[in-house]
Amino acid sequence: MATISPIDLQKALKGADYPADQKDLARLARDNGADSSLVERIESLPKKKFDGPNDVSQAVFGSE
Repeated sequence: MATISPIDLQKALKGADYPADQKDLARLARDNGADSSLVERIESLPKKKFDGPNDVSQAVFGSE
């Protein structure tokens, strides 16, 4: 899997409205041209609802 940076995540989720669910964030990331590994990472998160960008970042990078 390619390395995902916090900046990649920010770019992928540009324009997101929160709270947001996992499927909406994955779709937005795909629409924003995110790498497929980032989209898959969002789709595989155990948490399904996010209150804001910090919440997403913690879910994506918290276990690294």
